[in-house]
Amino acid sequence: MVSVAILGAAGGIGQPLSLLLKLNTNVTKLNLYDIVNVPGVAKDVSHVATNSEVTSYLGPAQLAAAVTDIDLAIIPAGVPRKPGMTRDDLFKINASIVKGLVEAIAENSPKAFIGIISNPVNSTVPIAAEVLKAKGVYDPKRLFGVTTLDVVRASRFVRDIRPEIDSAGLRVPVVGGHSGNTIVPLLSLASTKVDLSQKEVEELTHRIQFGGDEVVQAKDGAGSATLSMAYAGSRFADSIIRALNGETVVEPTFIPLEADAEGAKEIRALGAGDLEFFAVPVELGREGTKRIVPLGSVTEFESAAIKVAAEALASNIATGVNFVKSSSA
Repeated sequence: MVSVAILGAAGGIGQPLSLLLKLNTNVTKLNLYDIVNVPGVAKDVSHVATNSEVTSYLGPAQLAAAVTDIDLAIIPAGVPRKPGMTRDDLFKINASIVKGLVEAIAENSPKAFIGIISNPVNSTVPIAAEVLKAKGVYDPKRLFGVTTLDVVRASRFVRDIRPEIDSAGLRVPVVGGHSGNTIVPLLSLASTKVDLSQKEVEELTHRIQFGGDEVVQAKDGAGSATLSMAYAGSRFADSIIRALNGETVVEPTFIPLEADAEGAKEIRALGAGDLEFFAVPVELGREGTKRIVPLGSVTEFESAAIKVAAEALASNIATGVNFVKSSSA
């Protein structure tokens, strides 16, 4: 059984994510932390008839307690993306939030798995890594950027043009990062073969890459993807929990490639080069990243997209690393 903390539990993602993880019967303790409104969220969720114990933690004074003796921390904390706002625009606000939360995890549950939802993931995961390194507790196998929403969208969007496909059972590996053209769906490697024209591949790829914009525009300034992100975050958390319980689980996620240096050679050769972080399909185990799952052959279109993603990611990663270095100087 597993103890989970959701940091940012009162927000647009945090509330539905809290509900979904309360429904997960493998969770025994659910710690909900935020700087506002979390006592009400926790009380509400605690009435759901599953066996996990829900506790609220409000404000910085209670943060350490929220992340003490936990197995998994999921971090959706931060501000949402608004119309016209890029993930880079989010950086200045969310970077400090993530840094502070990860410092608390490092000090109170240094062996915990950390799944970061807070955008821009391409930069906030490197921030977390630098914080953990500074605290002397960095384990690249236990740090993850949650890119599951890209995988979920890929499965769903394929079904939108091929209604005979079961989107729940379809797995499309998505590599790269978690914004715009850093997202590279490998449609040619879908778990069920899908015959697509080149035009369909290009249109689907673009829609998967910029699917978040559909939600931002449809909400007309009222926020970004929250419900679908909560679903994706819950699925990722469940994958970690199942792996902790001994199951073999594969989930694409944005990881430090040093977590499996040998397995990373393939994606490096495909275009990731010497990048420290990249989203790849990962086999999860009791200690976190067990191995990077080999991809196999990709198309020329996909290969070119990986190279484009890597170029953008280099800057995103550097932004995260430099933030921590400059703030600790």
